[in-house]
Amino acid sequence: MTDSKERTIIVVEDEADAAEMFAEMMRVSGFRVLKATSSAPAMSMIAKEKPDAVILDIMMPDISGLEVLRFMRRDPALSRIPVVVVSAKSMPADIKTGIEAGASIYLTKPVGFLDLKEAVEKVIHP
Repeated sequence: MTDSKERTIIVVEDEADAAEMFAEMMRVSGFRVLKATSSAPAMSMIAKEKPDAVILDIMMPDISGLEVLRFMRRDPALSRIPVVVVSAKSMPADIKTGIEAGASIYLTKPVGFLDLKEAVEKVIHP
């Protein structure tokens, strides 16, 4: 039996190749995928779509991914959407900051297909 509503993932990643790779990983896993390459459009897309999960990079060209995360956590309509952070920032302090800002799971780049798929499945079906 399939879901009547296809599950949606929004990928927020400024590097086009990485964004497409994450998007393809999620499409292969059966998700509908939307991509944003900067934070401002990502925030309106997240608010409009209310996706099942967000894959979020921290280092973005306009607004930090941490600000996107805080924006989501402040909005009651978005606060329960799980966010999987995928970032090159891998120091313990960076990870702690990401978790404190509201990340459901914090993965460091490079991230493999199975790790990303497992993280998304874990946050969607806790």
